[in-house]
Amino acid sequence: MDFAKDMRHEPTKAENLLWQMLRGKKLEGMKFRRQEPLGPYIVDFLCHDHKLIIEADGNQHAQSASDIDRDSYFESQGYRVLRFWNDEIENDCDAVAQKILRETNVI
Repeated sequence: MDFAKDMRHEPTKAENLLWQMLRGKKLEGMKFRRQEPLGPYIVDFLCHDHKLIIEADGNQHAQSASDIDRDSYFESQGYRVLRFWNDEIENDCDAVAQKILRETNVI
C-alpha cells in the first residue's frame, strides 16, 4: 500500500521514538513492523507473533469513534491494541516498554 509506505517516511516524533525502541527485535526479541496494512486499516506497529498492535496517538484521537471501530475490528480478528499518547511515549519510554512487555507476558 503506497499510503503506508509514505507514512513510514514521515513519522511523528513519538512514532520515531517508539520505532527506535521496537525495531530490530530490540524489545526482548519481538519482531515489529511499522505502518503495516491490516485489513482495511494501517496500524502504527504490529507484532504478528503476539497478535499485538501498538498505536501512538495525538490529541486528534481523544474520544475518537473511528478508533473505537478500528479497535473493535482488530479485536474481532484476534489482535490486542495498546494505545499510547504521544507525550507518554516522548516523556517515559521505559514505562511504555514495560507495559508492552507485561501485555505480551514477556515479563
